[in-house]
Amino acid sequence: MRTATLGPEERARALAEMTERELDVLVIGAGVVGAGTALDAVTRGLSTGLVEARDWAAGTSSRSSKLIHGGLRYLEMLDFTLVREALKERGLLLEKLAPHLVKPVPFLYPLRHKGWERFYAGSGVALYDAMSVSSGHGRGLPVHRHLSRRNALRVAPCLKKDALVGALQYYDAQMDDARYVATLVRTAATYGARVANGARVIGFLREGERVVGARVRDVEAGGEYEIRAKQVVNATGVWTDDTQALIAERGQFHVRASKGIHLVVPKDRIHSSTGLILRTEKSVLFVIPWGRHWIVGTTDTDWDLDKAHPAASSADIDYLLEHVNSVLSVPLTRDDVQGVYAGLRPLLAGESDATSKLSREHTVAHPVPGMVVVAGGKYTTYRVMAKDAVDEAVHGLDQRVADCVTEDVPLLGAEGYHALWNARAGMAARTGIHVARVEHLLNRYGTLVEELLEMIAADPGLGEPLGGADDYLRAEVVYAASHEGARHLEDVLTRRTRVSIETFDRGTRSARECAELMAPVLGWDEDQIEREVAHYEKRVEAERESQRQPDDQTADAARLGAPDIVPT
Repeated sequence: MRTATLGPEERARALAEMTERELDVLVIGAGVVGAGTALDAVTRGLSTGLVEARDWAAGTSSRSSKLIHGGLRYLEMLDFTLVREALKERGLLLEKLAPHLVKPVPFLYPLRHKGWERFYAGSGVALYDAMSVSSGHGRGLPVHRHLSRRNALRVAPCLKKDALVGALQYYDAQMDDARYVATLVRTAATYGARVANGARVIGFLREGERVVGARVRDVEAGGEYEIRAKQVVNATGVWTDDTQALIAERGQFHVRASKGIHLVVPKDRIHSSTGLILRTEKSVLFVIPWGRHWIVGTTDTDWDLDKAHPAASSADIDYLLEHVNSVLSVPLTRDDVQGVYAGLRPLLAGESDATSKLSREHTVAHPVPGMVVVAGGKYTTYRVMAKDAVDEAVHGLDQRVADCVTEDVPLLGAEGYHALWNARAGMAARTGIHVARVEHLLNRYGTLVEELLEMIAADPGLGEPLGGADDYLRAEVVYAASHEGARHLEDVLTRRTRVSIETFDRGTRSARECAELMAPVLGWDEDQIEREVAHYEKRVEAERESQRQPDDQTADAARLGAPDIVPT
């Protein structure tokens, strides 16, 4: 099977083909749930389209805590069904579906009280491990262990001695969320889905009460398209209510947005060989290993302002620093923060006003004939959400449709990954690329690494590091535009790579070189290069300004000071 590429020509062709004949399923929204729904539908033999107003994972799905986890705190809420489901999915992702993208990560849970807390927390973690193994897909992770204070401080010397009396260590998993979604979209396209980003739904086609398709505006090239489909799936996350409003239907449930912010700090600022999980008065706080960095998060506050660009305020940053510094022997300061990002969780509205108590369960509904809505849930269980959405859509199709098979469909780059990993030293010797670089590429592209190595062989300059962001190779920028659907500089610096949160300049030093690498692929002239760079610099400055503001309202106003779309 030939691997799909998502360059500009393929995008134009996909949009054209979606208008030529009626699809079985049209999915709106290319976050992890929408992308997963497209893969589920197309692998059942359904003709499938996927449209996204901005970029793959431009919303919630690129701004998470980067964790694939069962949700240990949901055990405390006695939500065993959600935890069991998530642990099964975690195991599937680690072992079969995406071992190149999803990796184990250890966490230390400091104990503050002698006796009862070790029994209470230890029982919960033991149950967590047992449920993981009983799911049939949890044997790949080490089991938890109890540590004395002395041993805990050996693995996490960063902790204050008086911040713990002992600890528990357990394992979960993590991934680069935006890279995962881009790979998911490309996998769906490889199986035959037509996919297009920069394609915004502006209305729905109706025949009486029934929804029979959507009107789509090409944000990149201009023009509008009518795409007809037997079933339309609304998978737009925190925009669910807005999308429903286009058919004058509020729907059977309401989705609220909860803002979570994260800080990115250099690895040397927290001396530890393990991640940390800390209790706060409202929720939990994670300190997560992230390459040469740590991610510290998250907050959990109601958000009713701009959904496209949720802003982190000065108060948000202070909240995280205060809580993490309560256990660190050497406190973090504002100067240690390299990057900040804010995302919105799509929560199903319940009786409580506290967003941390709103449901992380997902819901699927059929509010009008021809329209399926899927909302809520958590990143880890996206595949189950996608299956449920397609199952619901199938009820509206007048044909026999195969059952879901995505439990057995690895993402692109997964097949043969372990064999290539074992051969990485030989690959480094053959290509002349340092083995550490080869490992980096394998853990981002899996077996698709051969496509990047071919590009480097044809143009050795692409094997050089990107200026100002030497964790990434120049080839990765070109590949993002030619193979992964990146349309703008921001797409590459914030989602295909993580330069925007992993450097103190937030990618501005890399911007021009990156734009010049993308230009030949996307047909940019010098004027467009200048526009892309200027737009990115304005975006970074607007984010910095928002993070100096005292509250959500002023931070939101500052972030909206940068324009949203760069015309081509």
